[in-house]
Amino acid sequence: MSLLGFAGRALTGIPFVVLGYDAATSPGMRVDIAAPLLDDVRSVVPIPTDNDTVVRANGAVQAAGGALIAVGIAPRIAAGAVLASLVPTTLAGHAFWNHEDEGMRKQQQVQFIKNAALAGGLVSIIAAGRK
Repeated sequence: MSLLGFAGRALTGIPFVVLGYDAATSPGMRVDIAAPLLDDVRSVVPIPTDNDTVVRANGAVQAAGGALIAVGIAPRIAAGAVLASLVPTTLAGHAFWNHEDEGMRKQQQVQFIKNAALAGGLVSIIAAGRK
């Protein structure tokens, strides 16, 4: 692995370690923010646990997956898991289209786009073809 490849993996994985750990250990307001999306999902697919546990588990997936990506252990599998957790996180947490206040809408749009860029990094890792 080249130094550039290592740096790319580390820069992609580390934000998930930090933010995922925070969500797993201190979900706080994330639980209320995730509730509407989780309610919609539960109308189709039964989720057998409470919202706090779902948010904590999602954070744990991101933290563990980010660490695996950063150190290069099963990076494609880890990137797939993190990508799968990032989609609902982004839809629940950064639904900018639901905000009437222009400042809040713009702030959430920036976060949505940031997550889309992180998703692009994850897709690149998955597409790299290495195990």
